[in-house]
Amino acid sequence: MKFSPWIALLLVPAAMAQTAAPPAGVSSEWDVRTLLDGLDRQAEHLKPIIDQVKPETWVSHGAPPAYIAQWKSGEAELRYLITSSQSLARDPEKLTLALDTYLRMQAMESTLGSLIEGIRKYQNSALADLALSMMAENSTNRDRLSQYLRDLAAQKEQEFKVVDREAQRCRGVLLNQPAPKGKSSH
Repeated sequence: MKFSPWIALLLVPAAMAQTAAPPAGVSSEWDVRTLLDGLDRQAEHLKPIIDQVKPETWVSHGAPPAYIAQWKSGEAELRYLITSSQSLARDPEKLTLALDTYLRMQAMESTLGSLIEGIRKYQNSALADLALSMMAENSTNRDRLSQYLRDLAAQKEQEFKVVDREAQRCRGVLLNQPAPKGKSSH
C-alpha cells in the first residue's frame, strides 16, 4: 500500500516525534536589544504627540469627558510600555517580561487608536495623522516582538519538556533501586 508523504508523517511514532528538532530558536540577545531600542525610540517619538493632546478643551466643543480618562490612560500605557521594554532589555530571556511588553504595546495602541478619532474631530487632524503614522511605523516592531514572544515561549516549552523527561528518568532510577537493608543488631 502506497501512502502520500503527508500521511506518512502522521504515522511517525510518538517517540520519534518527541525527538524532533526543537523550534528554530529565538532571536539573539543582540537582535532583541535592537528590537527593544527601536520600540523605545518609537515610544519616545510618540510621547511629544500625546503631550500635545488636550482633551480637557475638547469637552467645551462637545466631546465626551471620557476622552480625558482615555488620554490619561494612554499616557500611563506609554510609560508602562517604556518601563516594561527596558526591563525586558535587561533580561531578554524572561518570558513574563516579553509577554508584559507585548501586552503593554497592544494596550497602548488600542487606547491611542481610540483617542486618535477624538484628536481628529476635536483638536487637529494633522496631529491625529502624525499619531497614526507613528503607530503604523511601530507595526514592524510589534510584529517582531510578537514573533520573539512565540519563539521564546516555544523554547521555554522545549526546555520544560527536557527537564520533565529528565526528572521522570531520575524518579524511575530511584524507584528501581533496591530498598536499603535494615541495620543488623549484634
